Amino acid sequence: MNTGLRITTFAAALAATFGAAYGVGQGVGPVVADSPPKHGGEHTRPAPAGEKGAGHDTPPAGGLQISEGGYTLDLRTPRVTAGERADLRFTVRDGEGRAVTAYQREHDKELHLIVASRDLVTYRHLHPTRAADGTWSTPVDLPRAGGYRVFADFTPAGKGAENLTLGADLAASGPYEARPLPPASTTARVDGYEVKLSGAPQPGRASELKLNVSRDGKPVTDLQPYLGAYGHLVALRSGDLAYLHVHPNGEPGDGTTRPGPDISFTATAPSAGAYRLFLDFKHDGKVHTAAFTVRAGGASPESGTPEGHADDGHAH
Repeated sequence: MNTGLRITTFAAALAATFGAAYGVGQGVGPVVADSPPKHGGEHTRPAPAGEKGAGHDTPPAGGLQISEGGYTLDLRTPRVTAGERADLRFTVRDGEGRAVTAYQREHDKELHLIVASRDLVTYRHLHPTRAADGTWSTPVDLPRAGGYRVFADFTPAGKGAENLTLGADLAASGPYEARPLPPASTTARVDGYEVKLSGAPQPGRASELKLNVSRDGKPVTDLQPYLGAYGHLVALRSGDLAYLHVHPNGEPGDGTTRPGPDISFTATAPSAGAYRLFLDFKHDGKVHTAAFTVRAGGASPESGTPEGHADDGHAH
C-alpha cells in the first residue's frame, strides 16, 4: 500500500471512531459531563498532593478522591434521571476489595452522605441504610440535570482508624441549563426563618463562623439537637467541590452551649476562593437548610442569581 493510500485509510478510520463516540453520547441523552475534578475539629490528615494552604493543624480538603487510606467508594448508581425518584446505591471497599460492614458512629450516624450539584445550588444531606453485605442505599430525587458530586463521610471501625471523606461523580440526565454561583450574602431566608452569618473562613488558619437564627423577627432560643449538635455545617469549594466538614463549638447538654439563637463553628479553609456553606438546623421537629456563598481571602466571589436558601429537598 502506497503512503498516500495509508494516510487516507487512517484518516477515514479516525473519523469513523470519533463519529461512533459522538453517536454513543447522543444516544444516552443530554447528560452533562463535568471534568473530574476535612473534616474540621479533631479530624486531621496529610493534605492531598498539590493541596496548598494546609498547615500542620489545617484540615485539608476532602472528597476530591474516590480512593484514600486503603478505602474506595464504589458508586453503583452513577446516573439518575432528573426529576425522578431513584435508589442511590454504593459500597465502601477496603484494600482487598471487600465491602466494609463495620463503622464507628459519629454524630449519631455510621455514615453521612452529601450530594451536591457542581453549580452548588442543589444540596442533599442524606442518611442511607446499610444492608448486612455492606451495601448502602437511599432514595434521592434530583430536580435538575447536570453533574453532581457524591460525598461519603465515615470512619471505619477499628482502633486508630481515621475519618475519611471519599467522593464520586454522579450524572442526572435531562435538559440542562447552566446556573451561576449564587452571590455572596450574609443573610439566608428559608421556610420562614432568617439566618445571619458573621465571619468567614480564612485560608490556612482557624476562624469562627457564627450563625444567628430568628423567625418573625424574634430569636429562636429552642433549637433541637440534630446529629448530636444544634447545627451541622458543610462547606464546599467552588470549582472542584473540595469538601470541608465542620461542627459547632459545644454540644447539647455540656452545660454551656445554648439552644440558639447563635450557633458557633470553627472552620479553616484549605485555600483562598469562593465557598458555599450549608447549615442544617432543627426546629419544631423539622430540619431546615440555609445556604451562603462566602469568600476565603481576596475579593468577593462572582455574583449570580440571588439564592437565600439551598435547594435541599429536606431529604433527611
